[in-house]
Amino acid sequence: MTTPELCRTLIVDDELLIRQGIKHYIDWEKEGFLIVGEAANGQEALELIEETNPHVMITDIVMPIMDGEELTRVVKEKYPHTEIIILSSFGEFDYVRSTFQNGVVDYILKPKLDANSLLKALNTARHRIPSLQNEGEKADANPSIGQIIQKLISGYDAPYNPAAITNVFPYSHFCLLGVKNLKRESEASDGVKEEIEKVLKTNLKEAAHTFFTVNQDISAFLININSEEITKVIELAYQLAKSDPAISFALTEVFSDFSQVGSRCKESLLKLFNYQFYLPDITLLMDKNLPKLLDAPDHFNLEWFTGEFKRRQFDSALSYLTNHAQSLSRLYTMDVFEYKAFFGNIIFNITVLLSNMEYNVKELENARYSYFRLIDDAQTAGETLQLLNRFIEEVKKCLESSQNQPENLNMKKLLEYIMDHYAEPLTLKDVAKHFHFNPSYLSNYFSTHNNEGFVEYVNKIRIEEAAKLLVKGEANISDISAMVGYSDHSYFCKVFKKIKGLSPSQFKRKQHFR
Repeated sequence: MTTPELCRTLIVDDELLIRQGIKHYIDWEKEGFLIVGEAANGQEALELIEETNPHVMITDIVMPIMDGEELTRVVKEKYPHTEIIILSSFGEFDYVRSTFQNGVVDYILKPKLDANSLLKALNTARHRIPSLQNEGEKADANPSIGQIIQKLISGYDAPYNPAAITNVFPYSHFCLLGVKNLKRESEASDGVKEEIEKVLKTNLKEAAHTFFTVNQDISAFLININSEEITKVIELAYQLAKSDPAISFALTEVFSDFSQVGSRCKESLLKLFNYQFYLPDITLLMDKNLPKLLDAPDHFNLEWFTGEFKRRQFDSALSYLTNHAQSLSRLYTMDVFEYKAFFGNIIFNITVLLSNMEYNVKELENARYSYFRLIDDAQTAGETLQLLNRFIEEVKKCLESSQNQPENLNMKKLLEYIMDHYAEPLTLKDVAKHFHFNPSYLSNYFSTHNNEGFVEYVNKIRIEEAAKLLVKGEANISDISAMVGYSDHSYFCKVFKKIKGLSPSQFKRKQHFR
C-alpha cells in the first residue's frame, strides 16, 4: 500500500511578501497540504509544474512575463488535472471571469486574504481531485508503516496495531536522523539515500529503520535500536555529516515510544534544522552540541528608532539597529521567518522614513525589493547580517549626498545649535535672531524640513536627555528639569508624561525595577 499523499501545492505571485504570507497563514501539513514550490511569474511556474506535478496551484492574476490569465489557460490545456485558485485585487474582475471560463476552482481577493479564506479555497480544490478522495478510506483499512508515520508527523490521530509495529521495529529505542538539502534530481537523491542506508545496515548489528519525507526540504530515517547501539548511531551520524558538506544532518535524542515520532519530528528535528540557520558551522545538529543560549535582547524600540531618525540622529539610530540585529543573530531559537521579517520590515521602514523626510531615496526604493528577495533566499544569519550592513552603507551614502545640499546644510546647523543649547531658555525668537531669520519664516522652514514644529522638537530633545539622567539616578527630578532647560517644574512633568506616557517619578521607578 502506498503512503497517503498530501495535497501538493504550488504558489505563484510576483510579490515576495504575498508569497511569504501565504506560506505562513496555515499549518500546511497539519491541514493535509504540502508546498512543493513557489514562482514569481507564469513562466517560472510552468517549469516548476513539470518538475513538481502539483495538485493545486495558487496564482496571482497580474504578473510580469506571463500573467495569471495566460498561465491558467496553458495549465488547463497541458495539465488538466491541476486545480487552480486565483488571487486578485478588486479591479480585476474581467480577468477573473476569463479564468473561470478556463475552469479555475475559486478566487480570493488579496485584501481579504486570510487563513480561513485560504483554507476554504484549498479544501474546495482538494475535494475536486479524485486521486485524493479515496486515499483516507484505503489507508484506514490497513495502514502501512509509512502511512502511520505520515499521519503522526502531520498531527493527525493514527490508530495502529502495536504488535504490527513491534514486528517491524523490535528494539527498545528510537531516534530520528534528519537529512536536509537532498538534491532535487531524483537519481542524486536516491543515491544519497542508498548510501545512508548502506552505512546503517553495515555498521549497526541490531537495528531497523525506515525512510520518510518530512517536507519539501527535509527527509528522515526513523532508526530503531537497542540502548547499546546509541553511541554507534551518533558516531555514524558524524561520519555521514563529514562525508558531504552540501547535505545537512540532525539527530534527535532517543525515545522509547513509536507514537512519539510526530512530536519528536516537530519539536526536535525541525527545530534543530531551524537552528542551523544561525549555526552553519555545526556539521551535525544535536541538542547536546548546541552552544549556550544567550538571553533574548529587549524588544526593538521602533518608536525610539523612528524618533532618532526624525531628529536626524542617524548615527545613534543605525548603531542601535546594528547592535540589535547582531543580538538577534545569536538567538538561534528564533523562528527564521520571524528573523527575516524583522530585517525586511526595517529596510521598508527606513526607506519610508527618509522619503517622508524629503531625502532622495530613489536608489534605495529601487533596491529594496532586491534586498527583500536576497533576505528571503539567505541561507544563514551571517549572510542576512551582511545584507543589512550593505543596506546601511547605501543609507549612509544617501544621507551624505543629501547633506551636501544647501537646504540640508542649513537644517543641520539649526539642529546642531539646538543640541548645544537645549539646556538654556531657548526660544524660536532666540534661534531666529542667531541665524538672522525672520521668526515666522524660521517656524515654517523648520516644520517643512523636520516634519515637526520647533517647540515639539526642542521638547523631545529635552525629555530624551531628562530620561537619560533619570536612568542614571544621580540627580533628583526637580534638578533634572532645570538641567534640561525647564524653569517650571510642573510644566516639565506635564511635557514628560505627554511624550513618555509616564510621569518622571513613574518612569524612574520603572527603570529601577527592571
